[in-house]
Amino acid sequence: MDIKTLRYFVEVVRRQSYTQAANALYVTQPTISKMLRNLEEEVGSTLLIREGRKLLLTHTGQVLYDHAETILAELRELETALEDINQMNAGTLQLGVSSLPGVQISGPVSLYRQRYPGIRVNIIEYDDAAAQQAVLNGTLDAALTFQPVDEQHGFASLPLFSYPLCAVVPRSGPWPSVHSVDLHTLSRYPLLLSSDTFAPSQQLLTAFTRLGLTPTVAVRSSQWEFLAQMVQAGMGIAVMPEPVCQKLDASTLLWLPLDSPLRWRLSLFWRDGVWLSNSTRAWIACCREFWPAAEAE
Repeated sequence: MDIKTLRYFVEVVRRQSYTQAANALYVTQPTISKMLRNLEEEVGSTLLIREGRKLLLTHTGQVLYDHAETILAELRELETALEDINQMNAGTLQLGVSSLPGVQISGPVSLYRQRYPGIRVNIIEYDDAAAQQAVLNGTLDAALTFQPVDEQHGFASLPLFSYPLCAVVPRSGPWPSVHSVDLHTLSRYPLLLSSDTFAPSQQLLTAFTRLGLTPTVAVRSSQWEFLAQMVQAGMGIAVMPEPVCQKLDASTLLWLPLDSPLRWRLSLFWRDGVWLSNSTRAWIACCREFWPAAEAE
């Protein structure tokens, strides 16, 4: 049993497909199949069974998969350490992001690339739960999240920014004379919210529940522009972070402060208590420099 075989096996399990694993590893599917058959013969047990379109791990397969992930994560740490010997002139930063930070992280990424042009930055989209698991198993060096990070589960974190939420309304009717919107008022209108994985949306609905309010969520979308168009079409009120509102069409839309302590927060997190590559430490330093006031909030 060698590293290449373990890598093939782990990739098949992760992707639930021999074909996709072969494409990701730049080998042929017969090569993958042959290697896994040889692996099963070596361990003397079936590792994978097919159930419909799913590939399920046997008990032996699960044990092998768990250990293989640990071995491959340690190997990635070794490879990163060796790359760092070259004084930041080579290497890779694996950074996880949600679908929503967008332009908000372009500044620190640009700063990082200017300082360390030899470091390749791989930005990979993950939801928050998957990002946490990927950081823990070493697939990601660090990740950005809108969810609170539980540092008791092996993470260290750095708050990056925090902005208030606003109610986005048409520039017509009673709204031009309104200065802010409270949750009771907001609950009387159809709501246009970001996807249910977006932390402020989850927290907003929780706040309604605590007040005994039952709002109607008319539309959910991860696209800010689409939600703004729905406001213009009279479909309801959208709730968006202040920086996003600043990019909307002010001739047709208003954004009013939300009377609530809820805020749009982004944090960087990484695995605590383990060796961090120079490229990861440099990324953390760039974020601290780009948002110097974040930790003081």
